[in-house]
Amino acid sequence: MKRALIIIDIQNDFCPGGPMAVRDGDQTVAVANRFAREFHDRGECVVALQDWHPANHGSFASISGEPVYTLGELNGLAQIWWPDHGIENSVGADFHPDLDRSLIDAVFHKGGDVEVDSYSAFFDNGHRRKTELDSWLRERGISDLVMLGIATDYCVKYSVLDALELGYNVEVVKEGCRGVNLNPDDSEIAFEQMAAQGAVLI
Repeated sequence: MKRALIIIDIQNDFCPGGPMAVRDGDQTVAVANRFAREFHDRGECVVALQDWHPANHGSFASISGEPVYTLGELNGLAQIWWPDHGIENSVGADFHPDLDRSLIDAVFHKGGDVEVDSYSAFFDNGHRRKTELDSWLRERGISDLVMLGIATDYCVKYSVLDALELGYNVEVVKEGCRGVNLNPDDSEIAFEQMAAQGAVLI
């Protein structure tokens, strides 16, 4: 059994002060650092994901002309219209400054296609294209993933569900996750969905 820690989207735009700040998003940082240090000290891999969108990404409310956080359709898929976020090479797309990057072995980007959103660390929302993460993990013989980050009810949830579908064993660090919660119970429902598909909540 070889394990990797997967840190999802602990970026400035999703932390307090950002355009898509989730409540207490910055509280994920200390948890991520603690786990990353433990993995690093054991010689296990630490991977971080970033939303990395073109400035004209189709999921942005500013591009669609629709109100933020309302539901529409993008390229045949249901789409929530988000505030501009995770724009490639921007300060907002950068990792939270307190995240210890010296412990991170590899960084993967998602969301580069303007025509489809990408919540998952492994696929776009239409499962039309894969990121490089799965290949990278398999090349290293990694079978078990420990996952945390932002946001519980979107990028964490879909990353976990795809990881399970791909055959990984997955643990989710609840204290290291924070959600958008467009509806108040969205994060708890997300945890229940992950557990129902086989993830272990820790």
